Amino acid sequence: MPETMTTKTPDELAALVKAQATVAGFDLVGIAPAVEPTGWSRFLHWLEEGFAGEMEYIPRRQAAYAHPEGVMPTVRSVIMVAINYGTVDQNNSTHSAVEAEASLVPGRVAQYAWGTADYHDYLKARLHTLAAALHATEPTLRTRAVVDTAPLLERDFARLAGLGWFGKNTMLINKRQGSFLLLGALLTDAEITADVVHGTSHCGTCTRCLVACPTEAFPEPGVLDARRCIAYLTIELKGSIPTELRSGMGDWLFGCDVCQDVCPWNWKSPRATDPVVQPQPALQPADAGKILMTEDTELRRQFRGTPLSRPGPAGLKRNAAMVLGNSKNPAAIEALVIGLTHSEAMVRGSCAWALGQIGTEASHTALIQQQAIEDNPEVQAELTAALQ
Repeated sequence: MPETMTTKTPDELAALVKAQATVAGFDLVGIAPAVEPTGWSRFLHWLEEGFAGEMEYIPRRQAAYAHPEGVMPTVRSVIMVAINYGTVDQNNSTHSAVEAEASLVPGRVAQYAWGTADYHDYLKARLHTLAAALHATEPTLRTRAVVDTAPLLERDFARLAGLGWFGKNTMLINKRQGSFLLLGALLTDAEITADVVHGTSHCGTCTRCLVACPTEAFPEPGVLDARRCIAYLTIELKGSIPTELRSGMGDWLFGCDVCQDVCPWNWKSPRATDPVVQPQPALQPADAGKILMTEDTELRRQFRGTPLSRPGPAGLKRNAAMVLGNSKNPAAIEALVIGLTHSEAMVRGSCAWALGQIGTEASHTALIQQQAIEDNPEVQAELTAALQ
């Protein structure tokens, strides 16, 4: 394939990219060369340790992560962009007050999922807007928009593009915008002047994120064992939550923000004003009991086109049962009893565990009644454990 011919110099293209990225609605933009990611060896070690858990799509495409050519064979530059989605003032959080008013048994949802749309959709739309602006000036260049689903180590290229450093919780942190960032990439075959790599860390001796993790998902600073991460457990994991991690999930229904909430860099960052990330009242927090009692078809309708569609109705109900069990609130028994009738064994088993955590006479009776009719051996084991 012939080399791309452009009428503008690499410096002029860089200036164009910066200007048009702002017009497209991005809070941050930087440019990196298309090279082997600096974290490639760490990534391989992470996979070897099994830290990816059930996310089999990652090792399946392992070789493609070695270079952005695995996504776009002719790539020469990687344009990295970010949107700040942090809408809560970490210095003056109102989580508790909101929860008390909004729901009898509230379930917390990670901030990135509070909006009305899936971030994949609106980031990709803005990347296409940026690409269109480049094509209008340089019709012969080629581009490919990437948001989270292609085999590209986005955070590595964001650091190479000067957007920030990796915190001890593995998140990309920007001095001005913090870490509540949605990343996107625009790969192009044009040579564009790269930004200076962000080569230093500004976490110092702080370990707040590591200490705060409720499930101890960080075996060491800068390393995440996804199998213990609440975000993984509530979104990626397809089966039952491991028993030893259930209590650590607390009231998290979908995702987790703990390691970001405690980060001092997020205390200083500006609140996001972008309309697309503004929160829906029904999701800060969500009503765990209501989710468990809602028909699966209705849940699909409610959350279609949003991140909460990812776990599916059964996954959401499993998560809701964890929240209700950890609340130990007897008012949750009605919803959990309804959950015991669900067609998915995973949901019934989760509800059995939750009823055991509540531990009242009413929850005990519900467990005994279900034990008499349950035909799934795994659910029977959950019922027996709950009764003990």
